[in-house]
Amino acid sequence: MGKLKITQTKSVIKRVHKQKKTIEALGLGRPNYSNVLPDNPQTRGMIEVVKHLVTVEEVSE
Repeated sequence: MGKLKITQTKSVIKRVHKQKKTIEALGLGRPNYSNVLPDNPQTRGMIEVVKHLVTVEEVSE
């Protein structure tokens, strides 16, 4: 199973509540914060909700 490096690129100011909670669940919170999470359907689903606020890179171990 691979890993994904998720970096927040935009602020959550003036975003809907669901997107703010998804950013929090991804372990982010401010622009330029990043987190490495496992590549699974749950993570992909969260990324889909906030895809306009983050960038995603695959990380090789």
